[in-house]
Amino acid sequence: MRFYGNIGYGLQTEIRPGVLDDVITERPYFGDVTRAARRMAEGTAEINSDITVTNTISIVADAFAQNHIFAMRYVVWQGVRWVVTNVEIQRPRLVLYLGGVYNGPTP
Repeated sequence: MRFYGNIGYGLQTEIRPGVLDDVITERPYFGDVTRAARRMAEGTAEINSDITVTNTISIVADAFAQNHIFAMRYVVWQGVRWVVTNVEIQRPRLVLYLGGVYNGPTP
């Protein structure tokens, strides 16, 4: 399955003198969904279980992605922001492993 979507990066920026904060920037990428699956968290005390995907998305990485692997926060896939839990380097591609729904800051 083909992929086209945004990846969110948290880049440390000085928002005022002496104060750093992550500023979220999104960049678009092409690639392939190499694994599409989901699982429900079982055995929790919650009424509604958390949905977690175990998807992998392989993107064609540009220089920015290669140099900012550490700053990847989420991938927008199927209209939802999913947390990037792991990144595997397979030049010229990056394989992104997704987890739960991302609830952090957005641009």
